[in-house]
Amino acid sequence: MRVPLRWLGESVDLPDDVSLEHVHAALVSVGFEEEAVHANDLTGPVVVGRVLERVPEPQKNGKTINWCQVDVGESEPRGIVCGAHNFDVGDLVVVTLPGAVLPGPFPIAARKTYGHVSDGMIASARELGLGDEHDGILRFADLGMEPTVGQDAIALLGLDDAAVEINVTPDRGYALSMRGVAREYAHATGASFHDPVDRVAPRSGDGFSVTIDDQEPIRGRVGSSTFVTRVVRGIDASLPTPAWMVSRLSLVGVRSISLPVDITNYVMFELGQPLHGYDLATVRGGLGVRRAAPGETLTTLDDVTRKLHPEDLVITDDDGPVGLAGVMGGARTEISPSTSDVLIEAAGFDQVSIARTARRHKLPSEASRRFERGVDPLVAEAAANRAVELLVELAGGTADTLGSTLVDTTPRPVVAMRVSRPTELIGVEYSDAEVIDTLRALGATVDVDGEQLAVTPPTWRPDLTDDTTLVEEVARIVGYDRIPSVLPVAPPGRGLTVHQRALRRVAAALAADGLTEVVTAPFVSAATAAAYPGIDAEGGPSVVLANALDSAQDLLRRSGLPALVDVARRNVSRGLVDLAVYETSRVFLPVADAELGTTEVPVGAEHPGAETLLALDAALPAQPFHVSALLTGNRLVKQPGVLPQPFGIADALDVARTVAWAAGVELTVAQTTHPSLHPGRAASLLVGDTVVGVAGELLPELTDAADLPRVVAVVEIDLDAVVAAIPDAVHVAPIVSYPAATQDLSLVVGVDVPAGAVLEVVRAGAGELLEYARLVDDYRGSGVDEGQKSLTFALRFRATDRTLTAAEASVARDGAVRRAGERFGATLRD
Repeated sequence: MRVPLRWLGESVDLPDDVSLEHVHAALVSVGFEEEAVHANDLTGPVVVGRVLERVPEPQKNGKTINWCQVDVGESEPRGIVCGAHNFDVGDLVVVTLPGAVLPGPFPIAARKTYGHVSDGMIASARELGLGDEHDGILRFADLGMEPTVGQDAIALLGLDDAAVEINVTPDRGYALSMRGVAREYAHATGASFHDPVDRVAPRSGDGFSVTIDDQEPIRGRVGSSTFVTRVVRGIDASLPTPAWMVSRLSLVGVRSISLPVDITNYVMFELGQPLHGYDLATVRGGLGVRRAAPGETLTTLDDVTRKLHPEDLVITDDDGPVGLAGVMGGARTEISPSTSDVLIEAAGFDQVSIARTARRHKLPSEASRRFERGVDPLVAEAAANRAVELLVELAGGTADTLGSTLVDTTPRPVVAMRVSRPTELIGVEYSDAEVIDTLRALGATVDVDGEQLAVTPPTWRPDLTDDTTLVEEVARIVGYDRIPSVLPVAPPGRGLTVHQRALRRVAAALAADGLTEVVTAPFVSAATAAAYPGIDAEGGPSVVLANALDSAQDLLRRSGLPALVDVARRNVSRGLVDLAVYETSRVFLPVADAELGTTEVPVGAEHPGAETLLALDAALPAQPFHVSALLTGNRLVKQPGVLPQPFGIADALDVARTVAWAAGVELTVAQTTHPSLHPGRAASLLVGDTVVGVAGELLPELTDAADLPRVVAVVEIDLDAVVAAIPDAVHVAPIVSYPAATQDLSLVVGVDVPAGAVLEVVRAGAGELLEYARLVDDYRGSGVDEGQKSLTFALRFRATDRTLTAAEASVARDGAVRRAGERFGATLRD
């Protein structure tokens, strides 16, 4: 919300030397966030001038310029070249003299042009930042003004004002107006508040038919309960908007459109009540409020024909919809320059309905922004009357007695609160007088009965519904600086959970290994979900989004790999071909349809109850944390004397081992098949007997579809399953000082025998003396029979109480050979 200082000063007493910083500081002290400052980017000298002489001079290019002599209050007139033709001798105009800077910035200087030295510029409304009009210069006669020659035009046109901008949270919609901000400034500084509503002369209206037909309210909330109309006849809609109003609207971020529309916008920012103006001649009969009928359409002011939803609130006349209530008016009843009679509407609408309609039709507006936060129902009549005043004063209209007044006067529920409640909740000692006076300053009615308070919140504060919200207001208005900054002491035995520690260790370990962490969105298409079923090769149903941001990606992912593939595609297309990325994220695994059941959620404010909440929670999809990684390109780039080393499945398995090491579990690898992975280059990752992940190289058709290199290594691990397997007690092996005995073991087995299975048998057969075993070679070729392969393992033996002899190591190795022979028919390679 932008707040021009002069406009603010009409509703609250500001210091004579008020500054933007002072106003910002005051509003921050009562809970608003400082955003920015805004000012008209115009510096002088800019003065009022009178045209003394205008000589048209045709040019060779076909253009005609005017060589003018302009009196600017100096001893001699100034010669100025002007290309506009909507003025004549005697007109009062705005003259920007050399040294002035117009918005842009556009500095003004004396310069030679068209054979003359132009000693300044006669300005248009757009050049001054007063609107979009640029067909001619700005004449004071068009504004109904007769200023003095030489007078400062910046102050005269209201261009010397500035505005502070604050962030207004959704629960404080009343502050989206000068009235609301002035009241908050008064709370912060103790300055006198002058309610602008009190300055509006009361005016009645009747005889205009208004019907509210919402017999089946949605979520138990009636669409509208306040609807005020007023009529002004005989206006001149083509008259220009006064410069002071254009300047103020510009400062709050609204462009000038036409005088009647500008007046409705001005009143909205002044009082917080959105208004809408109709060309009365185009309205058939009276107005009504109802829900849209199925299949009904409406052409809105932006000339877009919109298909309405049955939940949309619409304003209608006898011929059908004329507006999308609280969001945007209809084109059929739009005010035009020829409009003579205007119907003003000031209404109140259901917050939820307006919010949903604005989002459904992608039509956010200043009006919907206020309605969805809550508008004071008692300000509607004053706002309509204020618009009538301005139309009469500025547009030459005459107020008519035709109108209607339907105002929601339902009293606000009384909130019971103990006067000591703020002290109990905030931890600051507040006196009884402070609490009571603060609540009354907010506009609440407070009845005191000993310790007990009966508080009726003001109509402009729909967010004040219970004692805790009242306590928050006491703390805010009395001052947050009263609340001490005390760091709470954490109770012993707390801290990060096992899962949180494991997740952090895994992320840190992968980053330390040189992988780059990425963060991606969880949305996928149906085709992508089918191509990447996740760790479970069988796949399953995906969670379907009811209101997807992108209809082409309306499923939640079962696997973290598709997003990494998209990251790789984007980077490779930009020349970054060597990639190693990872992500820790949730995946979504829905329960079977048979387990979902049907759970009815109560409407309105009724609490659903513990059983309903448990049923809803049980129907939510499982959302385990997965860690996924993708590697493509070269692990080691080509260098002088060094060949490039590409990423492959071995690197994916190394990533998996890093995850297992960081989590504190022992990982085993087994050959498998997976619909996303290359046959023969896919592995299951197990902790004990539980499959916790997969690793391998993506199918060529998947890499081709993503325009990636043929070899893309990936790994995906269910981190929740890994954490569940972390042992409660950690076994720490003693440090042994005796030397180790190392041997290599080459076994010949069939090509279909997994190397991992042979490694497990070797470890089991070698006995307790085996300290370490690792596969170092898989050879197929000369010297090995067709259909067989030679697997070479590096073995390290060590005893904890003595130095091993070579014979003892050989006996242990022979045990491994014997066990492998029994299990797989393995033989020693010669």
